[in-house]
Amino acid sequence: MASSQLGSGAENPARDPLEDAVQTDGSTTRPPGSPQATTPPLLYARPGIVVTGERFTVGRSSWPITELTQLWTTRGPHDRLAARAVAVTAVLIGAVGVLLGFTGGLQRLTAAAYLALGAVGLLPLLLVVIGDRWRPRAYELWGRHRGAEVLLFSSDDERQFGQVTRALQRAREATRHGGWRDPPAADLWRPNR
Repeated sequence: MASSQLGSGAENPARDPLEDAVQTDGSTTRPPGSPQATTPPLLYARPGIVVTGERFTVGRSSWPITELTQLWTTRGPHDRLAARAVAVTAVLIGAVGVLLGFTGGLQRLTAAAYLALGAVGLLPLLLVVIGDRWRPRAYELWGRHRGAEVLLFSSDDERQFGQVTRALQRAREATRHGGWRDPPAADLWRPNR
């Protein structure tokens, strides 16, 4: 019974028309009106971020690639909490130094006290280093959309930021050079032997 079912051609699914376009060397050709030729390529896709050959979408904002000009990258501001901690610490250390200077307490300090004041003076610098490690500055991608400066994308993940930036640059280059069509076939030069 199984052999009669295998021989039946009625149950075979329809063949893909692209399977018929396979060349003898294994390469394929696409028919002129194939869906692959008209669909813009997907260059990057993660939750909330999509870069195609035609659009750049981040969250609810979406921009056509052809309308984005003058892209540049920069780093965002330092974390507000770390900046405030550094400012408050520096002001307090300065206030203590001024009070000791006016009261004459600096002349009565020992060498160990001077070393302790010097170490405390480095506290704002230590807070800056810890703050930048704890909450790094964001990487920002800016551009012009219809003449206005727009923050297109921001991330504290350097790897993701690089991937999104490169995908957007590839999309812009393809748009500038005439799209995603296959390059025309070229006559190869071969030496006469």
